[in-house]
This record gives sequence, structure tokens and C-alpha cells, in this order.
Amino acid sequence: MITPDVLTEFIRKSMPDAAVTVTDRTGTMGHLKETGGSEDFHGKNLLDRHRRIYQSLDVPMKDGRIHALELTARTRDEA
Repeated sequence: MITPDVLTEFIRKSMPDAAVTVTDRTGTMGHLKETGGSEDFHGKNLLDRHRRIYQSLDVPMKDGRIHALELTARTRDEA
């Protein structure tokens, strides 16, 4: 299990300017929806943006705290 606040902290460690919103989709804290904006995404395609988020969440993804994650990754201008 991982709380939205902890997931947000992981992302902001990697992308300090990120505007992140995390929603628990099932009430189990294992299926999460992340919506975020960061200038780090500027000039990157969708796959590279998602890779960037997954890199920041490497530890909780590998240890099983996150079972499923739905991502929306935009630049701040797109958000």
C-alpha cells in the first residue's frame, strides 16, 4: 500500500516542479490514478513522459506497493 501523499513525494523528488494529483481508484491504495504537469515533459512524447514518471516510482513499483497506475502526463501549459 502507498498513500497518495507518499506517491506524490516520490514524483516530486525526481521532478520538483511537478503539479501532481493522485486518486485512489478502488479504495485499496493499490490502484491509483496520477495526473500531473511538469516542464520536464516539454518536448517529450507520451511514452517518454510515462517512462519519466515510472523512473521516479521505481521503488514502490518494484516492492509491490503500487499494483496498477493510470497516468496523465502533461506540461504545465497543457494541464
